[in-house]
Amino acid sequence: MGFQIAGIAILFVFYGCYFLKMISQRRKGIKTDQIGKGKVGFVKWIEVTMKIATYLVPVAEVVSMILNTNSFPKSVRIIGTLVGIIGVTCFIISVLTMQDSWRAGVSKTDKTELVTGGIYKISRNPAFLGFDLVYIGIILMFFNWGLLFVSCFAAIMFHLQIVNVEEVFLQEAFGDAYLSYRKKVCRYLGRKR
Repeated sequence: MGFQIAGIAILFVFYGCYFLKMISQRRKGIKTDQIGKGKVGFVKWIEVTMKIATYLVPVAEVVSMILNTNSFPKSVRIIGTLVGIIGVTCFIISVLTMQDSWRAGVSKTDKTELVTGGIYKISRNPAFLGFDLVYIGIILMFFNWGLLFVSCFAAIMFHLQIVNVEEVFLQEAFGDAYLSYRKKVCRYLGRKR
């Protein structure tokens, strides 16, 4: 029961932050959800598939929690809980740092700033890193093959979104400033020499 409560708390805080940010921005007239909007071809496919995957993961997570699936020893489940908490923390910090430049998907019509401070000094994609860490944490807490599959599929779609959509957009929008930033900070975690 303890892991179920921890898992539900992780998901509640994680998705609560996501939706509260969207609501907050909507009140300011900002359309946060840009996934698939105004896109065509491969880029649209990536974004729409990523969105579907991100809807499937919490369903698999909640089902796994209700069934309390657990193939791993208690120590691994505790590590999973800690990884999930780190993921939530990473995500919240990234959303707060982005302020009103945060979007789900890219928008070529919205004017945003290139954020390189705070947590973005050690990760170019801390929100995606947060998602991945939450997924890993929940997998370690409630392992089953279905959960592993949908979580890995979503993580792959995030990566494709970053590489094929976001990085291209950022280079077009911010030019040399983004290229300089990209040379200093790793895609997911760490600084380059």
